[in-house]
Amino acid sequence: MNQAVTGVGDFAESLAALLSELLVALREGRDVTAPLAQVCRSIVDSMPVDGAAVSLMVDGKHRALVLASDPVIEHLDSLQFSLGEGPSFEAYETGRPVLVPDLSQRLPASWPVFATEAGAAGFSGIFAFPLRRGAARIGAVDTYRRAAGWLTDDELGTILRGIDLVTSALLAVATAGVSGEPGNNVVSGLVRDRATVHQATGIVIAEFGIPAGQALARLRAYAYSEDKLLDEVARDIVERRLHPREIER
Repeated sequence: MNQAVTGVGDFAESLAALLSELLVALREGRDVTAPLAQVCRSIVDSMPVDGAAVSLMVDGKHRALVLASDPVIEHLDSLQFSLGEGPSFEAYETGRPVLVPDLSQRLPASWPVFATEAGAAGFSGIFAFPLRRGAARIGAVDTYRRAAGWLTDDELGTILRGIDLVTSALLAVATAGVSGEPGNNVVSGLVRDRATVHQATGIVIAEFGIPAGQALARLRAYAYSEDKLLDEVARDIVERRLHPREIER
């Protein structure tokens, strides 16, 4: 489990200072990649859980990993992306925290396949939180615990305060121009680009003449049937080890 801070007040004060540094860098037109990464990393490393990840999302369909505390949560993020379901999708779409303290006692109706896979991997508790401000939704934070059990009030308060500051940081950067180039913002520098999936989707579209949503659904279905991650199948198609016709079922 990540090392917890000594108290909610210290945690919020530390993150507030980092956020202040980020905002100063934005006002002065300096590179804000490092302070933004520090804000996000601080919340992830300070969470009273075994692992956490921050993801940006658009329309509940397009998903990009910003930060992951460890390879385990990064794999779980890839699994969600492959299946098109999971706690962060639910948190993003509903705008509410998703709290599942014991996967062995509750199989969530909205993401049963992911829950089964996560449980088989040895994870007991899954907690996901939306990154939102008013009506604006920009992503979600996933956390996991190996031992079952609820978050305490203090732990939940710590996480919610931290997520609020991460949301502020991401929104500040996302709405600020960087280097004077329209559409260029530093958030893209933190995102793990899934360009290969987009390329593979385009190849499937060209092969079958179908909409993008259907093409991505076919890729996901094939990946699931072959017990592979979507990223793996996409690489096989782009690098011509797998022909698009072979994924047709």
